[in-house]
Amino acid sequence: MMKLDIDAFLQGLTQERGYSQNTVAAYRNDLTQLVAFITAEQERGLIQSYDEILKSYLLKLREKRYSAATTARKVASAKSFFKFMVASGRIKENPTKNLPSLQVSKHSLSFLSSTEYQKLLAEAAKLSTPEAKRDMMMLELLYATGLRISELVSLNVKDIDLKQNCVHINSKRRVPFEHRLSLILGNFLRNDRLDLLYDEKVEALFLNRRGKRLTRQGFWQIIKSYASKAGLGGKVTPQTLRHSFARRKLQSGTELRQLQQLLGHAYISSTRIYMQSASRRG
Repeated sequence: MMKLDIDAFLQGLTQERGYSQNTVAAYRNDLTQLVAFITAEQERGLIQSYDEILKSYLLKLREKRYSAATTARKVASAKSFFKFMVASGRIKENPTKNLPSLQVSKHSLSFLSSTEYQKLLAEAAKLSTPEAKRDMMMLELLYATGLRISELVSLNVKDIDLKQNCVHINSKRRVPFEHRLSLILGNFLRNDRLDLLYDEKVEALFLNRRGKRLTRQGFWQIIKSYASKAGLGGKVTPQTLRHSFARRKLQSGTELRQLQQLLGHAYISSTRIYMQSASRRG
């Protein structure tokens, strides 16, 4: 029966909160594991209350030697699910209310200063090939919106809204961009993208030299090459551009909850990691 509850919970994450497919898949995996544990414990008949079962579940996670981040995520998934169960009237009390939320120490984040980003962009600008123009557009869009690399390469032409100056990630999440970028994107769609398009049925926004959708591995190699030429070494990754976006938004006064929505984070704790870095200029 709880499987139906999980399906309803995940449907809400997708339709009402606009979470990405990757995030929803992580929730599903976590909750499937949780339900399997609960079922096994109930069949053993040794523990009767959900509260005791969940405490036992936390101990089991630690025994399995998951990373601190993975354990924290699984606990957060359980908390979110049972909060939904109470809110929807499926159960009366939240059995996770006494379950501690785990704190995870974060590794130091890497950011690009405006000068460093311009150096990276300048490497792509040195070439006039269709691929280089595509690369510049991808770097500009990634730096301006903070998309995940998987989201960037998954974009289709229809996802770019030049009238509203935003990119649609899914039905509930959209990320706005400045009018300057809208002009650049418009030119890219009318001209540069067509230089790599061999089949008009292809919907992908960013294409490789064979006219197919560029892969995340392909874009990773592109960034790595430009970073090396710009003298930035291993400092630059697609995630670095995402981090830089998040820090700039906080520095400009964006509220944490709004940034969470822009980044598509499932948990506000994932967004809070940028708070300390926002106090440093760069």
